[in-house]
Amino acid sequence: MSETVAERRARIRSGIPKESDPSVPPPKRLLMNHLFWIGIALLFTYAVLLVLLYQQVVPDREVPGGRLIGLGTEALPKAAWYAALTAVPLSLIFFFADRFRPQRLWIWLLVFGWGACVATFVSANVNSWAASQLSIIGDGDPATGARAAIFVAPFVEESTKATVLFGIAILMRYRLVSRINGVVLAGLSGVGFAFVENILYYGRVYRYVAQTFGPVTPLEAMQSLAFQRGLLTCFGHPLFTSMAGIGLAIAIRNKSKVVRIVAPVAGFCAAAFLHMAFNTTATLVSGPTLMFMYFGVALPLVLAMIIFVVRQVFREGRLIRERLTDYHRLGWLLDVEPYSASRLRTRLRALWHALFLGPYEFIDTVRAQRTLTELAYLRDAITRGIIDDAGLRREKILLARMQQLRGRAVLNPTGRARYPKLAFRRKSEIENYPAPSYPGPAGIGGYFPAPNGSSPGSVPLGQTATQYSEVDPNWKPPSQ
Repeated sequence: MSETVAERRARIRSGIPKESDPSVPPPKRLLMNHLFWIGIALLFTYAVLLVLLYQQVVPDREVPGGRLIGLGTEALPKAAWYAALTAVPLSLIFFFADRFRPQRLWIWLLVFGWGACVATFVSANVNSWAASQLSIIGDGDPATGARAAIFVAPFVEESTKATVLFGIAILMRYRLVSRINGVVLAGLSGVGFAFVENILYYGRVYRYVAQTFGPVTPLEAMQSLAFQRGLLTCFGHPLFTSMAGIGLAIAIRNKSKVVRIVAPVAGFCAAAFLHMAFNTTATLVSGPTLMFMYFGVALPLVLAMIIFVVRQVFREGRLIRERLTDYHRLGWLLDVEPYSASRLRTRLRALWHALFLGPYEFIDTVRAQRTLTELAYLRDAITRGIIDDAGLRREKILLARMQQLRGRAVLNPTGRARYPKLAFRRKSEIENYPAPSYPGPAGIGGYFPAPNGSSPGSVPLGQTATQYSEVDPNWKPPSQ
């Protein structure tokens, strides 16, 4: 089904992706996709920035007035290991949170790479330059680090981490359909930034303790800092950047031009403010006041964010069910499809059942769930007025696709999954004894049959059951 020039312009204006042509080979479709080349360019950029950052922070460098000690090759793998202990679990948590309309895996990886490579490299150089400009009494000003951490680093780091979100909103705004999407993408960018930043901090403390004499070893100092940054305050960067993600998600799903401008700005300001408050507390506060700020302010904020995400998951489920019910009333969907597509447990159970039916059934089940979810959010966008008539054409394509997948996909699983029979199990062998016609001489319920030709009641029981053969009249003892 070809589209005219006007339809193509309307589709691009609404941000709706182009339907792929199944007749075109997959390699050719991949090479013709502009997002593929954008991803390749970003990967190349990430590699270049990582090399530049490595050259800046790992080897020792000669600077005016002395020698700047780097991380060193000994501390780098140890620091990366302890930083990964925090980054991997946090990334998995964000992956699991985005279940109804998850992004592609390559988008998640690119967002993580942006925070780890681009945001870290730019922030490190801008913060160093700003710290030198904030120095009042020269290079030895002890307050320079505090000024940069409080007044410069929050705005620089949050802007660099959130830039990738605005890029996705421009190129792929059709896929940003909920606030959970904004939280997950922003959180992954923050996790990537914290991963590389923790490597730098852990490596520096390891190298510093190794160069000085103290009561602890370099590894113990690194473990102590990893406990503080990697466990107690691991929520910092993901929490801050999530504010910008929420503001951007609100702006995309709203028709008002005022909201589309104010919401992203408010989200960024909230992220920078939280970051500034965190750095101020960590730099200037100590003792009981620091413990109060941690348990009385920081942890309740994290708990509030968790409650917000959980409530959004239930909200998205209700939204999917309500929007798909519109299609059921018109007869385009079955009655069980809105219910099954709006419950995470039912969706996971359907995937589990389809997994044991075969690879094609599993792929069709995944496609059917994604089709129903996209159809629900498309209907929501049309009712909100953020997508015009171009959405009707996409709506027909999704309904036709669902019609094809309905016969093969598992949508409403019932009973147990069709588990395969294990070949190594031995079948129990049962002796094929002939069934008795009635309780025989072996006793009631015995396995031995009654004598042939006998009928019930003709064979005596008890003492009368003893039978003797006829006496031979010619028999006599052997001696006679």
